[in-house]
Amino acid sequence: MKKSLVICLLAVAFAGQLQAQKYFTRDGNITFSASTPLETIDATNRGASAVVDASSGAMEFAVLIKGFIFEKALMQEHFNENYLESGKYPKATFKGKIQNIGDVKWSKDGSYPVKFKGTMTIHGTSKEIAGQGTITVKGGRIVASSSVDLPLSDYAISIPSVVADKISKTAKVQIEVALAELKR
Repeated sequence: MKKSLVICLLAVAFAGQLQAQKYFTRDGNITFSASTPLETIDATNRGASAVVDASSGAMEFAVLIKGFIFEKALMQEHFNENYLESGKYPKATFKGKIQNIGDVKWSKDGSYPVKFKGTMTIHGTSKEIAGQGTITVKGGRIVASSSVDLPLSDYAISIPSVVADKISKTAKVQIEVALAELKR
């Protein structure tokens, strides 16, 4: 009886620690640039969803392609209809893991460099990528940011030769998400 009581007390004490702390947002900011000297091609999406598991480092991001806003309406139309075919491929996702999650002190103010690996899926094509970013903790606020270069050809995005000089062959993607604790 005494042994069972001790085991139950230990189980209750560790149950809270075993639950993974997760952070989440639905309004992350993703921008990209495929500009060249001949044309400025920039877009912003302020509706990215992200979740990060603070104990395992697992993370997922998702963004609706139609949510990217361009300065020029015609450019946005071509982006959605001709290049990324957002009707057929409505979202882009990233599923991966922060490799050095143990270096991040989630409750201590600071800027923590992180390395990540995972699968990026855009335009129906998945590709393994790796990169670096930063998790910043300040006053209880958590912001994750990164910048990656994505070759358009890796994601079966073809550019017609008529406009090939106006569109970069690589999109520079910048991510910044303010994360809040995911309540259960």
